[in-house]
Amino acid sequence: MRNEKKQFLVIGMGRFGASVAKTLTQMGHEVLAMDRDARIVDDIAPFVTQAVQGNATDDEILMSLGVENYDSIVVSIASNMRDSILICMLLKEMKARHIVAKAMDDLHAKVLQKIGVDRVIFPERDMGQRTARALVMPQMMETMNLSDLHEIVEIEMPADWDDHTLGQLDVRKKYDLSVLAIRRGTDMLVSPRADFRFASGDVLLVLGEKEKVRALERL
Repeated sequence: MRNEKKQFLVIGMGRFGASVAKTLTQMGHEVLAMDRDARIVDDIAPFVTQAVQGNATDDEILMSLGVENYDSIVVSIASNMRDSILICMLLKEMKARHIVAKAMDDLHAKVLQKIGVDRVIFPERDMGQRTARALVMPQMMETMNLSDLHEIVEIEMPADWDDHTLGQLDVRKKYDLSVLAIRRGTDMLVSPRADFRFASGDVLLVLGEKEKVRALERL
């Protein structure tokens, strides 16, 4: 079943913002890209649903976009802390459903969290951490942080799981982890049953506490 089409507003078309906007569009969602630079807006326009030029710190401009109708709004203006904070405050006042904002440092992040931003991200820091983990533990592929304690990780199946069933391994009890899905080649099995039998090359999507995921990676 395909994912439901969603609507996104991405403010700031720097490298990060443009990448987010293009990827969401490629995934089949509707994306409105916004930047104050008309040339940048012209460059991104072919890759998104709609692109507009405007200053997002202007409350009248933001209001005209109907920000309350978007499933999520991404504020990727991190280099100008004042503008980033002001835009997020305006979005909160306008009852935006979900706000994701890029932060330039810990202080910036704390302020964004204080005003109610739903998720604060550090793209460069996150990518650096993912790269470092991949160098040390190459079997780990993708990571999604859910909180300070929990994450969802895509990881290669431990070698000694080959030809064992999920029930035989008793992953939930033994490792205190949940196997959400298993990728085998181009096929993806969601919510595998206890009688699912692992084979060499399987890739697991697991959910659990970070320390317990790390323990599984070391197997």
